[in-house]
Amino acid sequence: MGFVDEGEITVRSGDGGAGCISFRRERSIPKGGPDGGDGGKGGNVLLRATRRLHSLYDLGSTRYFKAQNGKPGRGKDRSGKKARDIEILVPIGTMVKAKETGELLADLVHDNQQIVLAEGGEGGKGNRHFATATNRAPRFAQEGQKGRERRAKLELKLIADVGIIGLPNAGKSTLLSRLSNAHPKIADYPFTTLAPNLGVIVFDDEQSLTIADIPGLVEGASNGRGLGHRFLQHIERTSFLLHVVDIYHPVSEDVLKDFSTVQEELKLFQPSLIEKDQVILINKIDLNPINNKSIEETCHSFNDLGYACLAISALTGEGLEELRQLLKDRFLSSDKMPEWG
Repeated sequence: MGFVDEGEITVRSGDGGAGCISFRRERSIPKGGPDGGDGGKGGNVLLRATRRLHSLYDLGSTRYFKAQNGKPGRGKDRSGKKARDIEILVPIGTMVKAKETGELLADLVHDNQQIVLAEGGEGGKGNRHFATATNRAPRFAQEGQKGRERRAKLELKLIADVGIIGLPNAGKSTLLSRLSNAHPKIADYPFTTLAPNLGVIVFDDEQSLTIADIPGLVEGASNGRGLGHRFLQHIERTSFLLHVVDIYHPVSEDVLKDFSTVQEELKLFQPSLIEKDQVILINKIDLNPINNKSIEETCHSFNDLGYACLAISALTGEGLEELRQLLKDRFLSSDKMPEWG
């Protein structure tokens, strides 16, 4: 299944049913009064967030949704049947914006949270409502209100407790697979990961964290290079970042410069991102067994910048138990737990 994080839909709610023009026709009442029933309400179009979906891909090729019209009223004061609402399911984290104006209509961040995107038209009143002392046999009724058509833009921002960031090939996908139950596709070339991958870290006491591997960022990502702009938005909702750097094969031949490259892109996209709590993970130490002094010095350099630092091997698992404990102590034992629903 592909990952889709934005899309557009057009929806139209149902028309209200027409009110009925009818008169009582009973043998015992030769001149019966009006008894036309009301029309039924048109169907609403709803958007509902569900934790069962992780991508807008599940909307498929459908981009137009139309609710049914309400049924017309009938004689003997019988109202028309209300049309059934239609419900469009989207992942938690979906932002709903008006296509024409960009106005934010809803931010669906809780399971089962919903919005009425287009309300169905009200049914028309039957002629029984229009009888007066001077007009006891009204021969008119209301038409039902027309439904509403609306175009909306959907944008998905993943909701994860922890985000894994870093340059391409730093080892983020491997780390996610070792920490959680996720099974991302992993290969050794830039932008292997073209979509965020989600996993869940479950601790012994059954507490859990949702963790997202954000695709590799490159210099210029904040300007859209390498699809970076679309990926950066997924970091906005994470409360905690794991910044993975590659000690064995730095892109710039300097681990600190690689770190600074990603930090600068975060800052350019949205300055508040670099204020998020980060832990630096020096990865691939299994490939650099001799130069442990360099690893230690690199960690101290990050400490001097104010960051906690761990040396790990996502491939062999070295250092991952310490990382899991750090996440549990820093995150689950604090007041930082978000209430995403």
